[in-house]
Amino acid sequence: MFRIICLAIGYVFGNLLTACIITRKNIGKTPFEVGSGNPGMANVMSVCGFKAGIEVLTGDILKTVGAYLLCRFVLFPEIDVALKTLWAGLGVVMGHNFPVWHRFKGGKGVATTCAVLVLSHPLYGCISLIVGMLVTLATGYLAVGAVVIPVVFIYPAYLLGSFEGMCIAVALSILMFCAHGKGLYGIVKHTEETVDIIGLIRKKWSRKSS
Repeated sequence: MFRIICLAIGYVFGNLLTACIITRKNIGKTPFEVGSGNPGMANVMSVCGFKAGIEVLTGDILKTVGAYLLCRFVLFPEIDVALKTLWAGLGVVMGHNFPVWHRFKGGKGVATTCAVLVLSHPLYGCISLIVGMLVTLATGYLAVGAVVIPVVFIYPAYLLGSFEGMCIAVALSILMFCAHGKGLYGIVKHTEETVDIIGLIRKKWSRKSS
C-alpha cells in the first residue's frame, strides 16, 4: 500500500509544472505556446532568460523534494528510505511528463529524475549525474546525456540490495528514453544538432565580464 500512496503523492506533486508559472509571470504565456513547447528549464531559459530558467530548475527540484519529505518523514518514517524515495520520485517524474490537467503532455523529466536519484542515494546519484554531464560534453547531445543518467544508476540500485529499486531505476530509464525519443531518432538520422555547452558557458561568462 505504501508504494501506491508514494507513487500517487509523487504524481500530484509532479503535476505542478513550474515552467507554466514562470513563463506566465514573465511573458503571459505557457511554455507550451513558445519555443520548443517543452515545459522545462532549457526552453524557458531560451525564451525568458537565464534567471527564469534557473527558477524553473529550482521549482522542479523542490517539488521532488516536497514529495520526498512528505513520504519519508510524515507518512512512512519506518519504511526503507531509498525505496519510498524512488517510488515517490517515480510518481513525480510521471506527473511531470504526463500531467493529467494537460492531457498527459508534459516535460521530459530530466531535473526531477536527477533529484530522485540524488535523494535516494546521494553518492551514486551524483556519480550518475556526473557521468551524464561528461557524456553530454563529449557528444554534444543533450538527449544522450539525459538518458545515460538513470541508466548508470540501475546497477548501483541493484548493488544496494534492492531488486525492486533496480526495477524503478529501469522504469525511470524507460521514461527518459520515451521523453527523448525524438532527439535520439534525430541523432540516428543525423538531423539532431549538437550543443556546445562549454562554448555557451564561455559566451555567457564573457557577456557578464563585459
